[in-house]
Amino acid sequence: MLNTSEISLTVVIVLAALAILGWGFWRARPFGKLGILAWLQSVVLMTPWLLFFGLFSLGIYINLAGILFLLLASAGLYIYLGRQLRAAGQDAALRERIAAKLQEMEAENSTPAAPVPDKPNPTATPEAVSAMPAEDIKAIQGIFGIDTFFATETIPYQDGAIFKGNLRGEPEAVHASLSASMQQRVGDRYRLFLLNSPEERPTVVVLPSHNEPQPMTVPQRVLALVLALATIATSLETGGLLLRFDIFNEPTRYPEALPVAVGIWAILIAHELGHFLWAKRHNIRLSWPFFLPTWQIGSFGALTRFESLLPNRQVLFDISLAGPAAGGILSLAMLLLGLLLSHPGSYFQVPSQFFQGSILVGTLAKVVLGDAVQQPLVDVHPLTIIGWLGLVITALNLMPAGQLDGGRIVQAIYGRKIAGRTTVATIIVLAIASLANPLALYWAILILFLQRDLERPSLNELTEPDDARAALGLLALFLMVVTLIPLTPSVAGRLGIG
Repeated sequence: MLNTSEISLTVVIVLAALAILGWGFWRARPFGKLGILAWLQSVVLMTPWLLFFGLFSLGIYINLAGILFLLLASAGLYIYLGRQLRAAGQDAALRERIAAKLQEMEAENSTPAAPVPDKPNPTATPEAVSAMPAEDIKAIQGIFGIDTFFATETIPYQDGAIFKGNLRGEPEAVHASLSASMQQRVGDRYRLFLLNSPEERPTVVVLPSHNEPQPMTVPQRVLALVLALATIATSLETGGLLLRFDIFNEPTRYPEALPVAVGIWAILIAHELGHFLWAKRHNIRLSWPFFLPTWQIGSFGALTRFESLLPNRQVLFDISLAGPAAGGILSLAMLLLGLLLSHPGSYFQVPSQFFQGSILVGTLAKVVLGDAVQQPLVDVHPLTIIGWLGLVITALNLMPAGQLDGGRIVQAIYGRKIAGRTTVATIIVLAIASLANPLALYWAILILFLQRDLERPSLNELTEPDDARAALGLLALFLMVVTLIPLTPSVAGRLGIG
């Protein structure tokens, strides 16, 4: 029988889901068919999550095959609806272009061939007005046209300028054409960004190239090395604690802790290699990783900065996902192999409550070990522990906040506005969770003071990642949730865990 708290939790989940879906439908209706299709995509993506957590809260166990089926079905429907959405969008864009062309033909004699500099924005500072030479503004205005971007207003902005107007082509092709034309006129002194304005209108922003990300300084490199050495020490400390000794008090026993430390570092290196290999593929420079040492699990992962401007959101997504994918796949493989190699008399003995700390780990342990997880102590292979630590490290970096991998993934898929909201929501959730787990407080402080800012815009912010990438991103976020959320004791008991 379900107790009152479990019933309340189920009711809250259902009501929250209905409220979110209802709010989305209300927002989508004014946009007609395009809005409804986009809303249906969100419904499809939320359904597996709602079924999984709703049934789990009711004590109904879904096996691994069922979970995978839900995710694959959701991804397939999402991709199908995405194709329908693009087709409908192309039809709407074609009608808009035809209407715009007719207006241009009617006003042919009165429309200027090229825009002229507008009066300075009354809200702009004197420095912003005079920062960009007038001859450069005039030269850049000459790159616009009715077949790319028809500029109607020029506003000084920082060291550059904002050009408002109407987009007359595909964002990727328009950005490439405008950038090439601008380079011919003013050389390599400026960078052209194609962005969405606060009013969700395509806008061109031109800024000097000296505003690009700068390479690491010598003090920053020294800090990265110090943090890496500290992480080696804390990884050994974690291995020692798992073996029930303190390596700082018994340093001669470090060989015993070395296998666990090496396993943790294998996952950390795989994670960073994923980032760097995909960055190299896209000709993007990355800073050295700043590892975050901790005695609890060896490391919280690493923070890495982009040292190049990103061409589009697809590149941001690819590089951001590559690290968690590499580290997460290796961690999951270690966990599964460790569970398969576990037997009575294995090297480690862990309390059965260990498997209640994560929905994902508990589910996999139940599937592989069966009734063994009901015993007070469960014998497991060391790879089980290392794989679990790796999954936690990966999940922490996948939280949808700021410049963490998860925050960058959300920004790439949904844009800056949604990414800003998920950052605030993540900090609030961590603050609440910190009442029960000090680890959550650490991450809330880290995000708030170091990582709360979103990644700087890509050169082309208008082109979104394709549906396959969106589905992969949501799968990564889903695995983050089921890794970090524990099983309640009552649900774990009904499932035979502990």
